Formats: sequence, structure tokens, C-alpha cells
Amino acid sequence: MQRRPELREDRVRTFAQDHVLVLGATTYREFASFVTTDDEPYFDSMTAAPKIVFSSTIDPAAPGWARTRVLDEDAVTAVERLKRTTDVPMRSHGSISLNRALLAAGLVDRVEVMVFPVVAGRAGGSALFHGGVELDLDLVETTILDGRTVKLVYEPHLHGEIPEGVGPRLRA
Repeated sequence: MQRRPELREDRVRTFAQDHVLVLGATTYREFASFVTTDDEPYFDSMTAAPKIVFSSTIDPAAPGWARTRVLDEDAVTAVERLKRTTDVPMRSHGSISLNRALLAAGLVDRVEVMVFPVVAGRAGGSALFHGGVELDLDLVETTILDGRTVKLVYEPHLHGEIPEGVGPRLRA
């Protein structure tokens, strides 16, 4: 995919905002690797942002990427606690299983979807919503970038109750 200036500027603005980056271990490892080897203007903001990684396999004493805190605990429980104790927004990028769990627990305030004019075919393997909970999505923002990429921002609302085995019910 060829990067376009408006898309790049949008990513720069997004990652320059005050936030905590919340990641699963696999996405964390991938990001920690490519932000040091690739050159995008928003990678410095990602590195400067505080990061929370949910992992039982990454060494909390030496995570390998600046401003990273590794938590070996249930992400739903931790994010629920963090949302009660801080006003700093949390942003997750990638981390499909983490995002599925947070969506199912009703802990996601906004879902940002970027629609790229590309057919992935066999290259696309993990769909965020496949097999997940049912949601209503209220559209709160639409942006067209470079005349071809569409950024959609939604507020998600669970259909019915939080599913058994997810979030607060897990602790009960």
C-alpha cells in the first residue's frame, strides 16, 4: 500500500495526542521492532507514549521499548481498574484478541476503522469482529484521507449483557 500525505498526517495527529498505548504481547513485539527500523513521522510519538503490555512472556524488568509497563494480569480487569483511576485515554492498535476481550466487556469507548481501498485476499487473516460479541456502532466521525482511505470512528454499544466469562462476571 502506498502511503499518502493526509493519511500520514492523520497518524501523526492521532499518536501525538495524550494517551496510553495498550497492547498485547504479539503486537507489542512487532511494534517495538519496526518503530526502530522503519521511518514514519509518528513512530517517535509512539515511542514517547506510555505503554501497557499484557503479557506473561515479556520480561517486566526489561521490556525493550521505552516507557513500557508489562502487566501479567487479566487485561479486562486491569483496563477496568485503569479507566476508574485515570482520565488519560487509552488507545489500542492491533492486538486482535485483546481488543475482542475489551469490546466484549464493554470497555471500549470508540472504535476507529480505517478502510483502505485494497483487497487483501489470502493476506488478511485476523478479523476483529469475527466470532465476537454483537455491537451497535454509532458513527461519530468520518474522514476521507487522500481521496481514497476512509477513517470511521464509532461508539460501540453491546447488544444485551456482557457475555459469560468476560470482564466483571469473570471476577464475581
